[in-house]
Amino acid sequence: MKYLKKYKIPFSGLSAGKHNFEFDVDDAFFACFDHSLVKKGKLLANVQLQKRENMLVTNFEITGHITLTCDVCLREFQSPLDIKEKVIVKFTHDEWDQGSDEIIVLSHHDYEFDISNLLYEYINVRVPHYPKCSEQGENLDCDPEMLRQLASEDAIKNELKEDQVDPRWEALRNIKNN
Repeated sequence: MKYLKKYKIPFSGLSAGKHNFEFDVDDAFFACFDHSLVKKGKLLANVQLQKRENMLVTNFEITGHITLTCDVCLREFQSPLDIKEKVIVKFTHDEWDQGSDEIIVLSHHDYEFDISNLLYEYINVRVPHYPKCSEQGENLDCDPEMLRQLASEDAIKNELKEDQVDPRWEALRNIKNN
């Protein structure tokens, strides 16, 4: 978790106004999260933080690619990502539990904003439910050799099903024919 320390923005010393930060999101970042859908990737997160007296307005722009495995042919491929998100960080003295996806609440005593979990969520939410090279990859088609193998296995399974008829079904067919 020491690796994730570089994804903290120390905002207490910043003057009011806009400030820009860049963060590299790579394989080491994803390795810090045990159940991440993404294991490999190369992304750049541009974070624009606008500091105001009682809040921070944070705009995220994450671009790059992640490595996915095709559910059809099992080939690893690069899938491009382009994410734009906005988060408002409010400060309060009280315990406030009415936060949402767009509003994060910090104590007035906090001096830094950890964006590692936000980056993790933004990237993993964009992983498709059914990754496929020809749909999420750039100028890729599924591996033709693997598709041929799958087609031949399907044909073999169909032949086996036709050859092996359950005797109970055969008895039912005989009843139908009477």
